[in-house]
Amino acid sequence: MTFWILVISYWFHLLSTVVWLGGMALMLLVAWPALRRGMLSDNHWLVLQQRFMPWANGSLIILLITGFVQMTNDPNYNGFLQIDSLWAGAILVKHLAFGGMVMIGVYVQWVLHPAMDRLKLLGEKRPSLLQSEQAALSQREIRLLRLNLLCAAAVLFCTAVATAV
Repeated sequence: MTFWILVISYWFHLLSTVVWLGGMALMLLVAWPALRRGMLSDNHWLVLQQRFMPWANGSLIILLITGFVQMTNDPNYNGFLQIDSLWAGAILVKHLAFGGMVMIGVYVQWVLHPAMDRLKLLGEKRPSLLQSEQAALSQREIRLLRLNLLCAAAVLFCTAVATAV
């Protein structure tokens, strides 16, 4: 029974990784450059983000649950915060990077996007303010997208280290 639980856990973990990381890469490497070149409107960018967020959130939840199942069944796991091997160190850094991604996602969804929505409403009354503030929020958003992708790369690298041990 444990074998099939691990198989299903690995399968869902890999699927969630593909959805989450693939979506992030699509947003940063394809959609953002299209927006900057004027081939994608602000509204389409927002729709893409809104459609991706539930998938990203669901993927992160699945990654958390399946990762816990896999970690606790790994022979290298010696207990909570027992950093006594290269495997344990890699898993610790992986979890820190994962936590960073979660914090970035929470900030983007609950702080940055609402600020963008408020700015659009304010821009209807004061269009001169809209342009400069919108540029600042967009720059913050792209920096966070890049940082999130960097955290994702760290997670994948630490996974590779832990797997190789």
